[in-house]
Amino acid sequence: MSRTASPHTARLINDRTAYNLLLAHGPLSRAELQQRSGLSRATVGDLVDRMVESGLICQVGQSQARRRGPSALLYGVVADRAHVAGVEVRPDRVLASVADVLGRQIGAAALPQDPGVDPDRLVYDAIAAALADAEVTRLDGVVVGTPGVVDPVSGDVAFIHALPTWHANLLPGLRDRLGDVPVLVENEVNLAGLAEHRLGAARGHDTFALLSLGEGLGVAVILDGRLHRGRSGGAGEIAYAPTGLGGGTLQHLVGGPAVRELAAAHGLPAGDNVSAVRQATPDFLDALAERVAVAAMGICAVADPGFVVLAGEIARAAGMPLAARVEERLRNDLPLLTEVTVGTVEGDPVVRGAVVIALERLHRETFGRDVAQ
Repeated sequence: MSRTASPHTARLINDRTAYNLLLAHGPLSRAELQQRSGLSRATVGDLVDRMVESGLICQVGQSQARRRGPSALLYGVVADRAHVAGVEVRPDRVLASVADVLGRQIGAAALPQDPGVDPDRLVYDAIAAALADAEVTRLDGVVVGTPGVVDPVSGDVAFIHALPTWHANLLPGLRDRLGDVPVLVENEVNLAGLAEHRLGAARGHDTFALLSLGEGLGVAVILDGRLHRGRSGGAGEIAYAPTGLGGGTLQHLVGGPAVRELAAAHGLPAGDNVSAVRQATPDFLDALAERVAVAAMGICAVADPGFVVLAGEIARAAGMPLAARVEERLRNDLPLLTEVTVGTVEGDPVVRGAVVIALERLHRETFGRDVAQ
């Protein structure tokens, strides 16, 4: 037996629909909201008045009328109504960004890693510095991206190979320091994958895999629009997967040190991955693509995503020439049609992903979790 929504729930659904349209398209008139939402004129009038009164939206100007008569009032989201922070933990530093409701960065900070400082204190100090830069005193959500495994039960960091002192108390410590501010800790490659899904190369693809190529190696898997974390939070930790080549792992085959070694063998500068890849010769790209395809092949054979995004500093530096070579090798070696491309999210994809998820959590709380999906 079907159940109809209560009047209160129906109002929340309508409000969320209109709010999403304003987030996606910018300021709109009541008539434009009616046209895009399919709601009645009376319903749109009521929800606009309701959201203006609640401080969610406001008048932001008038449309330029193309015919005689008064111009229509335009309504837009109140961008400074709330603020969120996105954080990326790297082996050498911690980056923090403060954004408004529209996702625009209004403050940022970076602090060097310090093994003598508790992880929660270091992240908190980075957030505080970004808040000071933004001249904002309160946050409405924080999402932290870290390397390694995040326990799906506790929500805390379980293991980070590159940061031995970060194995406990990041989430509880941050919650104690930030009070009632919602905090989420997530694997950094997962956040890069979510950023590409919401903002970049994977928009419109509800099933895909992101392969991050940097100093380390990692995968984010999105299945039917949902992030797949695995039972213990370790889905995508392919750096540990064996290659069958002399007992080595995929990290030994295509991780940062391996790429630098490959570059040196091809007469390229081996000081850092980005410089080497940007000066890549066709022979080097062919050899690198062979290695990347080994990693991608395992993902495709198991999950069959049909779409793979190459991300991380190595992939971004190599660009589509590497992606095209990897796609060709997958086409030759697998019976599964797979498109390969390069991530397109500008700036820092992990921080961008953290901000996107923090804002999605904020919007769910604003309109109610059961009407925000």
